[in-house]
Amino acid sequence: MSPRDARADLQRSRASRGDAQARAVTALALLWARVWGGRVGFDDEFGLYVCTGMRGGYARSGTTIGGVFLTGRPPSRRILRHEAVHADQWARYGAGFAVRYVWEELRHPGARNRFEIEAGLADGGYVA
Repeated sequence: MSPRDARADLQRSRASRGDAQARAVTALALLWARVWGGRVGFDDEFGLYVCTGMRGGYARSGTTIGGVFLTGRPPSRRILRHEAVHADQWARYGAGFAVRYVWEELRHPGARNRFEIEAGLADGGYVA
């Protein structure tokens, strides 16, 4: 394995938090980012792929799917800290996290969503 391949494998493992389901979702999210014109980078501090420059394909100011943050513009460090917690949640709940998140958002939208509270409302730009 070349050093470049080894680094890419380490990044995939870190972004998915070592979870097989999160790794599969992460791979799909990276493909989704490319379809929407995103530029893929990796943030070493938070262990998160960051896809900027997307023409669409994400909600609000950005969306984390697996270990990938999808957005149109470069995010702040605070946003990345918030989104890294969402990547942890994907690893904890697997692919079922999407359903859990949507259900919670329907019942308790925005700043009342327990997954957003856990990720840090202020870092995510929410007003409590």
